[in-house]
Amino acid sequence: MNAKILVIDDEPDVVDLIALNLKSSGFKIISADNGEAGIAKAKAESPDLIILDLMLPKISGTEVCKILKRDSVTSAIPIIMVTAKSEEVDRIIGLELGADDYVTKPFSPRELNLRVQSILRRSQPEQTKQERIKHGDLTLDHSRYEVFIGGEKIDLTATEFKLLAILLERKGRVQSRDRLLNDVWGYESVIDTRTVDTHVRRLREKMGKLADYVETVRGVGYRMLDAV
Repeated sequence: MNAKILVIDDEPDVVDLIALNLKSSGFKIISADNGEAGIAKAKAESPDLIILDLMLPKISGTEVCKILKRDSVTSAIPIIMVTAKSEEVDRIIGLELGADDYVTKPFSPRELNLRVQSILRRSQPEQTKQERIKHGDLTLDHSRYEVFIGGEKIDLTATEFKLLAILLERKGRVQSRDRLLNDVWGYESVIDTRTVDTHVRRLREKMGKLADYVETVRGVGYRMLDAV
């Protein structure tokens, strides 16, 4: 994989550790040591993925995430947040702002590498038997990697698109949080299942009037209901 990764972190040792391990997998690494520089590089370099520390000088990581996700130039770039275990609230806020995943310090370089590769894989359009799925007023187009509600396009992150696609493809069947972690994120219960809840909540917000299509099955997971 020759993807370009932007690492935004003010700790040189952490940047060096990340760069060493990701370069060994063929990634090109660029870096920034503060939020302002990170935003500028994201716009100028168009990286394939951003690894973003939450504790940054000048501008916090959550604010950087918010700015990047609101800008049409950078909104589609996947973001992995790097957090301390004591920053759970900030981590949840980051996910709600559109970050795709997180790792907590101290983290395993191998685990980070696997997460990067998993996110980049699901950022690519998939070849499926059913390229276009119609569900009431909702249309998901695999070939164009687009989703429409009532003919109006809605902007989804790569993770949200994959999550919606799986729920649609398995309409009527309950998907447990652990199953979704495995099938959407590619992890065997490596991360907190609340990450699934956060992404479902964001997906529902973007679905607007069709949010009720995604049903919560208490204590289990989620299911896509039949269109009315």
